[in-house]
Amino acid sequence: MTLSMSLTEARGTRLPLRPCAGIVLFNAEGRVWLGRRRPKWASYPQDYIEDHIWQLPQGGISKGERPLTAAFRELREETGVSSVTLLAEFPGWLSYELPRDLMGIALKGKYAGQKQRWFAMRFNGSDDEIDIAANGVMKPEFDDWRWASLDEMPSLAVPFKRPVYEAVAEQFAEYAQPLAAQTAA
Repeated sequence: MTLSMSLTEARGTRLPLRPCAGIVLFNAEGRVWLGRRRPKWASYPQDYIEDHIWQLPQGGISKGERPLTAAFRELREETGVSSVTLLAEFPGWLSYELPRDLMGIALKGKYAGQKQRWFAMRFNGSDDEIDIAANGVMKPEFDDWRWASLDEMPSLAVPFKRPVYEAVAEQFAEYAQPLAAQTAA
């Protein structure tokens, strides 16, 4: 039994996991896109949170929405990117639960964590297409972004998301090389 399960069960209820879609966006060099964010809950004192949090694009799946449709929507909303090609889908759902001290705080206090469908996509545009300002339509998710190696990506995430990031990194490792090397193989 996890700590988050114990906490919610102790209150007599079990918070659900939020269904989400996540994207591992590879550029032509085989590097992955990461956004830096500082969610409201990061201001609470926690020994496992550093100054910034890097994460892959991800977001909720609306009722009746297909996971792939949500992935394309979330990618566009969070990064401005639409010039992509679908490479692969992770075979099944991955999930994480929030640490005990974030229950009722993170994810608007409505969820115990997330269950996620992950997709690998190739970015076909130029970096000029990337717009994390959300075009002024909504609050931006990120305050900065970078390309990183797939190997370093899990270590840049908050610890409670690392097992999910490690699983998608292993599953999509074949895309973490320059595009020219992939097409030559």
